Amino acid sequence: MRSQLKAIDQPDQLSACKFSLLLGVYTTDNKIERYLRVARGILDINNAMFSFHDEPYFWSASEQCDFIAYIAANRKKLSPYFQGHLMIDQSHENYEKLSLYMHNLGAEHKRLLCFDIKLDTGESIGQVTFFDDRDDEFTQKKKDLLEELTSGLISILQRRSESENFYELYEEQRALNYSKTKFFQIIAHDLRAPFHGLIGFSDVLAHERESLDAESLQNIADYLHDTIYSTYNLLENLLNWAIAEGGRFVYHPINFKVKQASQIVYDVLNTLAVKKNIELIETIPADLTVFADINMITSVIQNLVSNALKFTKTDGTGKVIISACQTDQGVEITVQDTGLGMNEAQIKSVFEPQIKASYKGTIGERGTGLGLVLCKRFVDMNKGHISVSSKKGCGTTFKVSLPKANATHQVLLTKDLNLKSERIETET
Repeated sequence: MRSQLKAIDQPDQLSACKFSLLLGVYTTDNKIERYLRVARGILDINNAMFSFHDEPYFWSASEQCDFIAYIAANRKKLSPYFQGHLMIDQSHENYEKLSLYMHNLGAEHKRLLCFDIKLDTGESIGQVTFFDDRDDEFTQKKKDLLEELTSGLISILQRRSESENFYELYEEQRALNYSKTKFFQIIAHDLRAPFHGLIGFSDVLAHERESLDAESLQNIADYLHDTIYSTYNLLENLLNWAIAEGGRFVYHPINFKVKQASQIVYDVLNTLAVKKNIELIETIPADLTVFADINMITSVIQNLVSNALKFTKTDGTGKVIISACQTDQGVEITVQDTGLGMNEAQIKSVFEPQIKASYKGTIGERGTGLGLVLCKRFVDMNKGHISVSSKKGCGTTFKVSLPKANATHQVLLTKDLNLKSERIETET
């Protein structure tokens, strides 16, 4: 064989050989080696080369060497040579072209037979080529037997592939179930924790109210209000997430101005921003329209803004900015903060319910990340895209891309807007 083919004693890229591994290459149950041995016996031929598309190796067998791996410098797929046929022999129109390619590859021969390995779907996944220096042609009986043998190998491969896929799905589902269990454990903890304070302070009010001055009563009232509010919103997000997971949310898209949703969010959350000494800025142009579910998108913006407020410094320098711009595909909404930022691990898992711990905001607010999971689900349902960029200590930016307004729908007028602006889904 010429230098284009190089023998490999210890293949180091076996992880890239999915089909070959399924057929037990380099194990005691090596179906490829067994197939090549039987096929060579059927055809009474010296050499065979077996390869799958997108795998780095040829598997070769000959009288001199039972089974060995090769790599080729200028390898290409042989599928185009077949022109819809399963086999290329001396009668095929592309036989000479394939023969020349094999010669150039280093497979010297006088006769050659190549079989296209196809799945039941008709997809070609590789080829096997037989060759030697004899002149006689292959009989039809031998070719039929080879086709039957190859069909059996493909059946084994498909069964093992399906079994492997089922196992992967099982492992994925098991990991997901574990993640969700852990997720709910954290949520349960964060739901339970506020009640210790609620019970304690309500007990004080029930039994010691007369001993409290006005300032103490106000402090207790503020605590009860904030705690009940945040706990309610966690429950709201949990309910919405569960409904979305079950596919029971009704997606009702309309044309509406983005500012209608952002203004509601600003009006609701600006009080919290002032309380935390954070500047909340809303700069969305009045004429930007999208085609989406207005309730879902309002919830998305609320969650992103409340999340930004939660993790932004309260020293008077913090800012949270809500903006939007027109793009070629539609509208891009941006929520940017100057807060604590996230590390790479947090960024990668920010939209997935795989939380291992809850996080505290700049004044001790608890958050599980559920609101961001809900944001991702709502944006996906609205045929949009959400992304995040962040750097630890430098703030975070969320971008939400939504489809542009549909010309066949009217724009929702503000007076027709039926949203409860007091409803907040801020637990993120």
